[in-house]
Amino acid sequence: MVAKSLKFNHIEADNIEKGIQTATLRVNDDKNLAVNDVFYVIDKVKESDPSSWAIIGEGHIAKIISQKMGDLDLNGNQFERYGSTAELYKQFAIFYGDPIDDNTLVKVIYFSFKKYNQKQPFEQKDVANTTQTTEVKLFGDGGSRGNPGPSASGYVIKDMSDKILESNGEYLNITTNNQAEYHSLKIGLERAQQLGARTVHIYMDSLLVVNQIKGIFKVRNAELKPVYERVKNLMAEFTATDITHVPRELNKLADAEVNKILDSISK
Repeated sequence: MVAKSLKFNHIEADNIEKGIQTATLRVNDDKNLAVNDVFYVIDKVKESDPSSWAIIGEGHIAKIISQKMGDLDLNGNQFERYGSTAELYKQFAIFYGDPIDDNTLVKVIYFSFKKYNQKQPFEQKDVANTTQTTEVKLFGDGGSRGNPGPSASGYVIKDMSDKILESNGEYLNITTNNQAEYHSLKIGLERAQQLGARTVHIYMDSLLVVNQIKGIFKVRNAELKPVYERVKNLMAEFTATDITHVPRELNKLADAEVNKILDSISK
C-alpha cells in the first residue's frame, strides 16, 4: 500500500507526466522519504481548491541527495524550475515559513514516474491512508560542532506503543548547542501538532532545556528567550504536555538525525 504523497502545482505535474521533471526539492522533509519509497503524485489542479486535486500516478524514489541551497545548479536541472536563485529562495521562504539562504539544507529527490490510466480523487485516497494519533512521545536533540559552530536539530515522534511515526531534522547554520536543543523541541512540537497530536510526552537529554521548561531554571540568555517563548506557546496549544530528562543512551534516534545532517554538510 502506498502511504506517502507529494504535491505539485499543475505545471509541475504536467512536466512530470511528460517526463520533463524527474526530481523535486524538499526542505524539512516531514514525510521522512527514503530511497525505494513509492509515493502518490498529487496534481494540485487549482491550488486554492483541494477538491480539484487528483492522484495522477506513482513516483518511485531512485536517489536522494542532501546539499546546501547555494550548491544547487539551476541550469539544466531535473527539478522545479525557477528563474533565479533569488526567486527560488523567495518561493521556498513563503512555502515553508522560514528564511532560506545559501546554507539551508535541501534534499534533491530523484524519482521515476508511473502514470495512472485514470486520475483518482486525492482526498479519498489520502483519508484512507491516514491514521490520526492523538497521543505521542517526542524525542528531541540538538548539536553544534564547535559551540558555536555548524549545528542541527533532530526529532523522533513515536506513538504510545513506541512505533516511530516520523523522524527528521534541520540544519541551523552557525549557532550554539543550546539553540539547537531548543530548536529540536520547537520543530518537533510543530510537527506533532500537524500530525493531530493533542497530548505530547517530551523526552530530552538536555537538562538545561528540561529544567527551564519546567520553570526550575530561569532563561537568562537573551538569544534563547525567543525560541523558549515559542516552545512554551506551542505547549499551551496542546491538551496536555509533559517533559522528562533522559540519559543520552535513551535519545540515540534523535541524536542520529542530528549527526546525519551534520555529516552531510561536512562532506
